[in-house]
Amino acid sequence: MSERFLLNARFRPLLWLGMVFLATTTLTRLALLVATGSGVPATPANWAYAFAVGLGYDLLAFAYFSWPLVLALWLLPRRWLARRPVRIAVEALSLLLLFVLLFVAVSEWTFWEEFQSRFNFIAVDYLVYTTEVIGNIRESYPIGLILSVLALVGIGVFVATRRWRRIHGDSVGFGGRSWLVGAWLAVSVLGTGLVSGDMKDRRDNTYVNELAGNGMYQFFAAYRSASLDYARYYRSVPLPEAFAQVRRQLAGPGVVFDDATGIARHIDSARPQRKLNVVLVSVESLSAEFSGLYGRPETLTPRLDALARDSLLFTNLYATGTRTVRGLEALSLSVPPTPGESIVKREHNEGLFSLASVFNANGYKSLFLYGGYGAFDNMNQFFGSNGYEVHDREEIPKARIHQENIWGVADEDLYTMSMDVFDRAHAQGKPFFAHVMTTSNHRPYTFPEGRGPWPQGKRESAVSYTDWAIGDFLRRARGKPWFADTVFVITADHCASSAGIAALPAFRYRIPMWIYAPGHVAPGRVAALTSQVDIPPTLLGLLGIDYDSQFYGTDVFQRPPGKERAFIGTYQLLGYLRGETLVQLSPHRKVDTVRPSLVDDAGQPAIAEAPQLTLQAISDYQTAAYRFSHGLMRTAR
Repeated sequence: MSERFLLNARFRPLLWLGMVFLATTTLTRLALLVATGSGVPATPANWAYAFAVGLGYDLLAFAYFSWPLVLALWLLPRRWLARRPVRIAVEALSLLLLFVLLFVAVSEWTFWEEFQSRFNFIAVDYLVYTTEVIGNIRESYPIGLILSVLALVGIGVFVATRRWRRIHGDSVGFGGRSWLVGAWLAVSVLGTGLVSGDMKDRRDNTYVNELAGNGMYQFFAAYRSASLDYARYYRSVPLPEAFAQVRRQLAGPGVVFDDATGIARHIDSARPQRKLNVVLVSVESLSAEFSGLYGRPETLTPRLDALARDSLLFTNLYATGTRTVRGLEALSLSVPPTPGESIVKREHNEGLFSLASVFNANGYKSLFLYGGYGAFDNMNQFFGSNGYEVHDREEIPKARIHQENIWGVADEDLYTMSMDVFDRAHAQGKPFFAHVMTTSNHRPYTFPEGRGPWPQGKRESAVSYTDWAIGDFLRRARGKPWFADTVFVITADHCASSAGIAALPAFRYRIPMWIYAPGHVAPGRVAALTSQVDIPPTLLGLLGIDYDSQFYGTDVFQRPPGKERAFIGTYQLLGYLRGETLVQLSPHRKVDTVRPSLVDDAGQPAIAEAPQLTLQAISDYQTAAYRFSHGLMRTAR
C-alpha cells in the first residue's frame, strides 16, 4: 500500500518537493559548516552528528513545510487533477514552495553570518519590527541581485526536474490516499509532542549542535518557547529559602532590609552626597575585545583608550545578555535576565523601581535619549512608563542629520540632540540623569563620510566611528556650563558577538566601562568581577546618594569580599559566573556546572556541581522572575 501511495502519479510532486527540500537543507548545512571553519573540529564524529541528527530534523521540518501540497493533492478530485488548469495550479504551488525554500536557505546564511546560529528567538523577535528589519536587510545586502539569482536558480531547478513531478495518471481513490494524509498528520503531531529543539544539543561544541538543527524547525521551536515561566521550566527551591539566599548576597555595610523576607532595603552611602549630573552612554555592541586596554593589539578605540588616563576603568565587567533590551533592562532595573522575553518588552512593565526612580526622588530630571525610533523594542513605552522623559530620532530635524540608516541617526547627531536637551535641563536649574543609547555600531555599519579613513559597511569601521563620535561629544561637551559638574559613564548595551564553541561562551560577554568625571571621580582601575546589574548601585554609591533599593546589583566598592559574581545569559540559558565556575540553568530543570573560558573560544569542560553556587544562581533568577510576575518590582505607591 505504501508503495502505491508514494509512487502514485498524484503524489509525484510531493516526492519531488521532498528530494529538493532535503538536497537544499543538506547543502545549507554544508555551507554553514564551511563558514564556521575551525569552530568545528574536522572529525568524522562531528560531521556525522551534524548531518545524521540534522537529517532527522530536516524530515520533521519537511512534514510541516509540505502540508499545503499534501492537502492539495489529497483533496483534488481525480477528474479535476486531469485538467490542465488544475495541474498548472499544482505546478505553481510547487514553484512557490521551492522559492520559499531557497529564500529560507539564503536567510539562514545571512543569519548565521550575524549570529552564528540557526534561527532562534532573535529571528522571532525581529518579525515584530518588520520596518527596521527589512530596512536593515535592504541597506546591508544587494537584495535585487539576491532575489534575481534566487529566481534564476529556482526556475532552473524547477525546469530541470519537471519530469520528477509530472502527474500522468491516478490509480488511488480518496479513501486510499487518505491513509497517506493520516500518516502525515500522525508524524506531524507526534513530532510536535515528542521532539523539541534542544534534543539535538548533546555535543560539547555548540556550533555542531546548531548545525544539527533545521532553520525552519528552530524558528517555530523558538516561537513556542518565547514565553518561559521560570517555575514551570527551571529548577527551583522553596521561595523563602530563595529570598533568604538573595538577602545574604545583598547584605553589606549600610544595608538595612525593610522586612524579614523581601529584598527591599535602605542603603546609606559611605560617601557624602554630591548632586552631579550623570550621562550614561550605552554604546551599541561595544565588546571589550575592540579596545587596546582590553588586549587588542591594534585598538579600534584610541580616543576611549586615551580617556582611561583620567577615568575609572572597569576591566572585568560582563553584560547580562546579547540584545539591546537586555542591556537596557540591566542598566535601568538592575535585575538578572529572566528567561524568555526581556522585561523591557513584556506587558505590565510600567511603574517599576528603576534607576530613574532613585534620581527622581533626589530632585533630578531623568532622560532616555535614543538615536533610532523608540517604538522599536518597546523602548519609548518602557522608559516613559518608568520615570524617564523620552527623546528619540523623531525630534531631530532633517537638516541636522549628517547620516542615517534604518536603525538610527549617526552617533554625533544623537549627541547633538542630547546636548540640546541637557542645556534645557541645566537652564531649569535641575541636575539631570541621562541614559543615551547609540545605534551606529550596528549593521549596515554606515556613518558620515570624512570622519576617518574607514571603509563603509565594516564592523571595525563602525567601532572606530563610534569611538570618534564619543571623543567629539566630550570635546563639545567641555564647552558647556554643565560639563564640570557631570559624571560620564561609557559602557556597552551588550557584546558584539555571542557565538562560541560553548553554549554560554563567557569571554564573549566581557564589555568595557569608563567613568569619567575630572575633579569628582579619581582615575584608577577596577579589576573585581562586575556584572552589568552592578552599574546602577555603583554609580549611586560614587555620588553618595542614600536611597531605598530593590536592585539585584551591589556597589562594587562596598561589597564584602567573596560576593563577586556576574549574570550572563540567552533567552533560555541562564548563567551565574563566579571565579572559575559557571553555573548554567536551562529548561527541563537542568543545571550544568562548567569551567568557563574567559579569554578565548575554547570549550568549557563540565565539572562537579557546586551546591552553594547552584543555590545562589537559582535563588537570584527564581526570585527575579517571581517578583516581576507577581508585581513586586513596582515602586511603592
